[in-house]
Amino acid sequence: MTLPTAGGSTRTAVPAQAAATAPPAPARAKGLSGRLAKAALLTALLSAAGSVLGLARDQSLAHLFGAGTETDAFLVAWTVPEFASTLLIEDGLAFVLVPAFSAAIARRAQAAGRDPVRALVSTSLPRFGLAFLAAAVLLIAGAPGIVHVLAPGLPDPGLAVDCTRLTATCVLTFGLTGYCSAALRAHSCYVPPAAIYVAYNVGIIATMLAGGARWGVRSAAMGVAVGGFLMVAIQLPAFRRRLRAAKAAERVADTGRPIPEHTPDQALDQPRALRLALIAAVLAFALCRQSQVFIERFLASSLAPGAISHLNYAQKIAQLPMVLSLMLCTVTFPVVAQAVARGDIAAARARVERDLGLAACVVLAGAAAVVACAPQIVQVLFQRGAFTAADTAATASVMRVYALGLLGHSMVGALVRSYFSGSRPTWYPVGAMALGMAATAGVGAWAVGPWGVRGIAAANAFGITLTAVLLLAAVNRRGVPVDVPKVLSELVKPMVAAVGATGAGLLAAASCPSPVTAGAAGCLAVLAVFSVLLWALRAECLAPLAPVVRSMTRKLRNAR
Repeated sequence: MTLPTAGGSTRTAVPAQAAATAPPAPARAKGLSGRLAKAALLTALLSAAGSVLGLARDQSLAHLFGAGTETDAFLVAWTVPEFASTLLIEDGLAFVLVPAFSAAIARRAQAAGRDPVRALVSTSLPRFGLAFLAAAVLLIAGAPGIVHVLAPGLPDPGLAVDCTRLTATCVLTFGLTGYCSAALRAHSCYVPPAAIYVAYNVGIIATMLAGGARWGVRSAAMGVAVGGFLMVAIQLPAFRRRLRAAKAAERVADTGRPIPEHTPDQALDQPRALRLALIAAVLAFALCRQSQVFIERFLASSLAPGAISHLNYAQKIAQLPMVLSLMLCTVTFPVVAQAVARGDIAAARARVERDLGLAACVVLAGAAAVVACAPQIVQVLFQRGAFTAADTAATASVMRVYALGLLGHSMVGALVRSYFSGSRPTWYPVGAMALGMAATAGVGAWAVGPWGVRGIAAANAFGITLTAVLLLAAVNRRGVPVDVPKVLSELVKPMVAAVGATGAGLLAAASCPSPVTAGAAGCLAVLAVFSVLLWALRAECLAPLAPVVRSMTRKLRNAR
């Protein structure tokens, strides 16, 4: 597949001519911060809406089908869209295409012929589309074998096979979704990509409610297929507008003279072996990362019915803080990639360090709330219909263990972007993730006997934390270089704040009899204590909020 790369080492100095014509760094950073703040806010709002709808989807699944054999069968099939979303939307394909589109955009000003972005789309999209279609067909045909490998202990594998065949269509739709998302984000267009999970979850919920009585849990699998097509549809208009604009621009040069349609483009001259190595490294990393879910469900399939469901519900809630913490990294990944493409390593380093600090603050605040209020959160969200009090207790206990690995998940998501931001193949993240996966499997196999699903969750936390440590240890040699001692010292501050906030949240939640008021009181106490402790520790992750606070204070004074 034809993909341009940034080329050269990430440590290449900025060319003198580019440095002379570029705006001053402070002014550029100030304007960039303003744009990123707006983009992050829009992304946060739409992602929050998608997360709320995701909870509504899980609530509908729990209410209609409970946490038993039927739901376990669907959740085995749910492994396909879970893996596909990681590989094709969130991590894998984005690590290949965002730097590729960013490099094409960076070369656009120097291009003397065909627009590099249109050249990239015309050569890569058809091949990717055929690959997605072929993979979907293979998954549909091989569904019985997939179910047997993922969960050999299921009492009703036939139902899981039917659901797997329905969900396998997402490989095509998620692939096209990820392609459009990467192109739009590289063009600083964030609203349609941020809205994809809103469309996706609306499709699943609507299909379950419409067909649940007739088709049972198969309706949820049908909803995955419907939601996947909606994800593509919501991005297609914006994607087509960018291509039409590029087509209009490439026909006329700055002098106004027509340019030949087939002028050679340097973006297409990269070695094929280099492109394939990059794609292989990204796919291998995503496969290793998602294999942790395979390991969990494989181990849980031999436990009592409902074990897979308890793991799923706990993971969905516990990982919400991680998703929120990585929203900024999703927005800034094209910024880092474009900085690397033009050789501005200082800007890339500053951006990565800031992202690590902010991601840690967000995820640790969320982890503190999860540990403090897990029973109340699960009870409010799920305990109704076929989801019993026993399911609530089991899910909450697993959720608290999952929270121990949230910082590791967030750091892996933030750090791996620096490794792949230069469009260069690197196998170190794959090795680090493979070691983490092996640790998850080994610890899980040992812990599942004495501790059941809690042992599986603890293995997940241990494996992903090991991967985060390995990635941080080598980031200066293989990714965007950062000040590792500074990063570690800043990580300690939100960790200390999270411990104090967890204690405050537990006390506040225990003082209220109602689960709604207890959950609200616990979360508010966590947020208040966490913020105060961060301020007392002078954490740098609060620095981006200082201009917002000053602006609000100034407005309040003027209002008086």
